[in-house]
Amino acid sequence: MDTSTSAAPDENTSPAESALATQLSKSEAQEKSKPSGPLEISAERISSSVARLTSNSIDELQGLVSELQKMQEFLKSEVNNVQRQIDSALAGINIIVETISPWKSIAGSQTHSSGTRNVRAGGPAANIEQRMRVG
Repeated sequence: MDTSTSAAPDENTSPAESALATQLSKSEAQEKSKPSGPLEISAERISSSVARLTSNSIDELQGLVSELQKMQEFLKSEVNNVQRQIDSALAGINIIVETISPWKSIAGSQTHSSGTRNVRAGGPAANIEQRMRVG
């Protein structure tokens, strides 16, 4: 019978013995990696806490970056919408100005040298002007 303490399975060992050897080697490795003193246990706890908090902070920061990128895209689309509305309003104002400008030149040509406008004889403005002259 082979009394080898090696973790590697031998050709003469049964599968149960091989599993037992593997289990023993794993538990030995875990015991070696465990901290031995209270200072090492505290350091291990602090290290794991820092790692967990850092991970949470990084996840939160990535979430905030994602939200900010979405907000930036939203604001860009809103800026484009407002710019289109401004352009449309300016185009409407230009149409109004172009429509009114001939009227202004017509009204300017109807004023006399005395500065009074030529009004229709029978309109309400004529009655007012006549009352002012008489009064």
